[in-house]
Amino acid sequence: MTEVILHEPLDMHLHLRDGDMLRTVAPLSARSFSGALIMPNLVPPITDGEMLRAYRHRILEAAGENCFKPYMTLFFKPEYDFDFLAPLAEEITAIKLYPAGITTNSEGGVSGFDVETLRPALEAMSELGIPLCIHGETGGFVLDREREFVPIYEELAVAFPELSIVMEHITDAVSLEALERHPNLYATITLHHLLITLDDVVGGMLQPHLFCKPIAKRPEDRQALLHAALNAHPKVMFGSDSAPHPRHAKEAPGCAAGVFTAPVALPVLAELFARHGKLEKLQHFVSTNAREIYQIDPPVKKVRLVDTPMQVPEKYGEVVPLFAGREIGWSIADVEC
Repeated sequence: MTEVILHEPLDMHLHLRDGDMLRTVAPLSARSFSGALIMPNLVPPITDGEMLRAYRHRILEAAGENCFKPYMTLFFKPEYDFDFLAPLAEEITAIKLYPAGITTNSEGGVSGFDVETLRPALEAMSELGIPLCIHGETGGFVLDREREFVPIYEELAVAFPELSIVMEHITDAVSLEALERHPNLYATITLHHLLITLDDVVGGMLQPHLFCKPIAKRPEDRQALLHAALNAHPKVMFGSDSAPHPRHAKEAPGCAAGVFTAPVALPVLAELFARHGKLEKLQHFVSTNAREIYQIDPPVKKVRLVDTPMQVPEKYGEVVPLFAGREIGWSIADVEC
């Protein structure tokens, strides 16, 4: 039997939603991860300290007795300034910027990326050491949206050299290349973008549960992401972008964007890294790099994964997971806190 022990695994991009959905999905991440960076795009979005504290409380209640730390974020607003952010600096791990209307619940995001308009908020974040996470897509042709956004990442990286900028859920080899040009650029990579290309989504019958934003790209893009993850690129970390939607919202006209991977993320990653002979690199991808990039110290947790198959449930509540109803090759043997 092959096994790997992960210490303090982290998911640095997680959607937990709210209400009944939160209570369904939070325990699934809280069991296997030591902590996660929680996305703020609720309705309404998390934009102040009172909302943030209340949401963190609901997350901890939903997580139950699992040793799990939600790393909280605010939904970026250009009007944030030093006086507003300074009292919250110890309570937030990052601020998430969404281009307006580009993804789920992002209607209140940023329209246009004029550096001077964003300067007060981004200078305050730089001074306070608060990282900026960005969903980096333009409104252009869908296959080009991410690469078209790379010049914006680079403009911001140059204009605010003390600001740590995280390119979220990158899917394009061009984004990886930008990491090498700017010391303050970092990136998250999802599980599903290490596994699928656009062909898996629309190449035959439409697969709504694989539809996400940014959409999966070309085989050469997937290969570039795999190479970075498998070789523990120090500026790349795991962020699942696990995004639960009820089945009726996925299997419908106007299919909601998001892949629900939380229940299988660590076993499938272990299987993937083992298949490529890179199990020794998995700790860096799912913990070490994130701890260094974000300067965080998550709760102690040891997760032992083994190459024993497990059957993935057809659904959790009303949410269909990746590999629903199928057998995967690895499973979580035990968790210690």
